[in-house]
Amino acid sequence: MAETRDIEARIRHLRDEIRRHDHLYYVEARPEISDRQYDRLMDELKTLETGNPIFITMDSPTQRVAGQPIEGFRTVQHALPMLSIDNTYNAQQLAEFDQRLRKTLGQRRFHYLVDPKIDGLAVSLRYENGMLALAATRGDGIYGDDITTNARTIRSIPLRLAGAGVPDAIEIRGEVYWPLRAFNAYNARRVSQGQEPFANPRNGASGTLKQLDPRIVAERGLAFMSHGFGSISAKIAPRAGDLMSAIARWGIPVCKYMKVCNDIKHVQDTLNEWLTTRGEVDYDTDGMVVKVDELDLRDELGATSKYPRWCIAYKYETERAATVLRGVDFQVGRLGAITPVARFDPVHLGGTTVSNASLHNFDQIARLDARVGDTIMVEKAGEIIPQVVQVLYEKRPPSAQTIVPPRSCPSCGSGIIRDQGGVYLRCVCPVCPAQTAQRIEFFAGRDQMDIENMGPAVVEQLVRHGLVKYFGDLYRLKFDELVKLERMGPKSARNLLEAIEASRARGLARLLAAMGIRHVGQRVADVLAEQFDDIDEIMKAGLDMLQNIPEIGPVIAESVFAYFRNEVGREEIRRLKDAGARMTADRRKAAPQTLAGKTVVITGTLKNFSRSQAEQAVKDAGGR
Repeated sequence: MAETRDIEARIRHLRDEIRRHDHLYYVEARPEISDRQYDRLMDELKTLETGNPIFITMDSPTQRVAGQPIEGFRTVQHALPMLSIDNTYNAQQLAEFDQRLRKTLGQRRFHYLVDPKIDGLAVSLRYENGMLALAATRGDGIYGDDITTNARTIRSIPLRLAGAGVPDAIEIRGEVYWPLRAFNAYNARRVSQGQEPFANPRNGASGTLKQLDPRIVAERGLAFMSHGFGSISAKIAPRAGDLMSAIARWGIPVCKYMKVCNDIKHVQDTLNEWLTTRGEVDYDTDGMVVKVDELDLRDELGATSKYPRWCIAYKYETERAATVLRGVDFQVGRLGAITPVARFDPVHLGGTTVSNASLHNFDQIARLDARVGDTIMVEKAGEIIPQVVQVLYEKRPPSAQTIVPPRSCPSCGSGIIRDQGGVYLRCVCPVCPAQTAQRIEFFAGRDQMDIENMGPAVVEQLVRHGLVKYFGDLYRLKFDELVKLERMGPKSARNLLEAIEASRARGLARLLAAMGIRHVGQRVADVLAEQFDDIDEIMKAGLDMLQNIPEIGPVIAESVFAYFRNEVGREEIRRLKDAGARMTADRRKAAPQTLAGKTVVITGTLKNFSRSQAEQAVKDAGGR
């Protein structure tokens, strides 16, 4: 009996130590022990729990990652709505917000609580008796997805709150985000493996939390930062700043830049200070949030149907930087469009370093009168995509060189034409290697044939080694051919072949959307698949028949008609047929056509459907 008590005591001690070191490492960024020493503590705990399973508890550090994927996310209702926050963009609008509050509150004194607006995914954590009981996404503000299993893998989210004064139940709200260092390292690893990198940390974090396998979430290194709270079973403090301090004492990460301000001038000074500080943090921000600090006044101010009246988000103007244009590259897209891309001295924008940006087309170059050697202004459109927005002509050197459009395709040397009535130059060669690589990559995309693990690096090698020229060639790839590619091991090769095989049965609509026919996206592909039973019928259809299909106008009809009479288009079809790709339409059981002739606009978040399910339900009922 004494030995059992000793084992239990040791297990408790190890858990407390590991939780403490987790907090020091993942929250405070000041570790006290090495990774090896930490691993020893964890290994000892695992050994003791394995030999004494009676002592295993859900809040043990060994229980963060489930052994198996979950089947799906259930929908849960928030105890209090998670409302959006209204935005303001300049000092005048901020002053008007302050005036509205003072008009409502009269002479009563109040303070502001200001903290960075982290660009992540809004999440609510519910703790009951100090234990993590539920983690949920914001969803539509009323209902969200239960992501508890995935949230448990995030090391900065404690499985159990520590310290005195923890209420019986509390909802803590904040952002799950992907730290920039971890995001960049993970993206570099994906590129080295021939996979497509994530576009930005926010989208990457959102997609990660939707993974059904928590082991995938665990390996990506997401983090959590709290900024507020929802339902609480007991009154902890009269002001939000004091309550956030208590939350930090209990082990939840709270932004160290959170600040209490005495008045709106103090707020504006804080906003200006953050402009010089935000580049130092390991996460993206898109502004700061200004909140009334006194909790009783928040209750009095209340909310509209969309926004709380007691807070507002201050969004900074789009960040710009000056740099020198060193050259222009010409990239060929999957439909032959030649896009000029600016190369310039690296600049830091929105938390990342950029050294190139699209110039869109040659008319845009002419409008900007941009020349190599010019000093240019670069900004991130939507804080994501860099673009050249201005030329500082007063800094133009005498040696600045005019940017001359190419006279032939920079990839294959074939002739180029200008779109009739358009702005793009296009390569006219149907077997241009650059176009082929882009077409294959598009064909394999998630919204087309959904061939997982076929990123740009893999496609480039397949085309360069002559393994793939047409879509159908993908279905003839052999294991021995794939393992010879750079960074393609046996496991990766097998996974890719399995993904290619699975895509063979996608059906007519997905196939049409994937083939890169000009003007044919997902919607037009659906319309064609609803009208024709198989691809042979489309190939036989005359121009008049195509033009008479609802939603298919003359431009789309001409494009479809030309593709299926083009030698390259017919060869693509022949090879796909030989490869056994399914070219018939999915036929659903006829449903009552209650929406026939009607157009339905789907927006926002739906309670009982995903967006794609809702769209399909509308189509099944005869609507558009």
